[in-house]
Amino acid sequence: MRRIRLIKNAKPTLEGAGVHLVRAFGFGDERLFDPFLLLDDFRNDDTRNYLAGFPWHPHRGMETITYMLEGSAEHSDSLGNSGVIRKGDVQWMTAGRGIIHQEMPKPNEIGRMYGFQLWANLPAAKKMMPPRYQDILAEDIPKVELPNGAEVKIICGSFQGVRGPAQDIMIEPQYWDVYLPADVELSLPAPMGETCFFYAYAGEVEVSGQTVRNRQVALLENGDGVTFKTSSEEFRMLFLRGKPLNESISWRGPIVMNTREETATAFKELEKGTFLK
Repeated sequence: MRRIRLIKNAKPTLEGAGVHLVRAFGFGDERLFDPFLLLDDFRNDDTRNYLAGFPWHPHRGMETITYMLEGSAEHSDSLGNSGVIRKGDVQWMTAGRGIIHQEMPKPNEIGRMYGFQLWANLPAAKKMMPPRYQDILAEDIPKVELPNGAEVKIICGSFQGVRGPAQDIMIEPQYWDVYLPADVELSLPAPMGETCFFYAYAGEVEVSGQTVRNRQVALLENGDGVTFKTSSEEFRMLFLRGKPLNESISWRGPIVMNTREETATAFKELEKGTFLK
């Protein structure tokens, strides 16, 4: 079974036009989490800390996956798409060769706006694929209920023969939202050779003798699976796995390519107005 390689505290960060969030990882340690680039936790109870949102900005060469727990987010883009993702919904945006969009968070009835945004890399051969969206409603995300009271919501990938709604994802990841009640043990599959980590967002859990708490990310060593044990409180986490790309990364802001030349080209195209294809 896998042991914990690294535990990191999510760090307070300002993004967009002044959105207060915490960053589990990204911008410097992406090699460790390959093929994942970044994970932000934007749970917030104060509208002053997030209403300015994420005005128009570009992306190329990667994917953004937004998962809402409370509140909503309005989005629109350079392709003419627009919509709203609400409590429990997921938006899987593949930037591919380039898109310019904005994301504007909105509170629920008591001012909460909770959620996560994951960035996933694209392999070199798919960096310049056409951009696309997969908007997934909460009611379309299946949940496996286990005999010990644990629950696994499958956003992407499969668990015990149940497949998640996000399909045809280039890096073929597993993305699950997992709940464990108090005083239980749960083992999850994590095949050899895959990058595997989890992000705690409620309570605490023990893995291989180490404790991981709310707003901590734990990167796991290689192995065939991982066992979680809770004590006197329930626990919630995002559980992710994926095969590493093992490719070079040239990352500047919202652009993630393989070489400096490709990244420089993207920013030159933004200046010239030729970024969108």
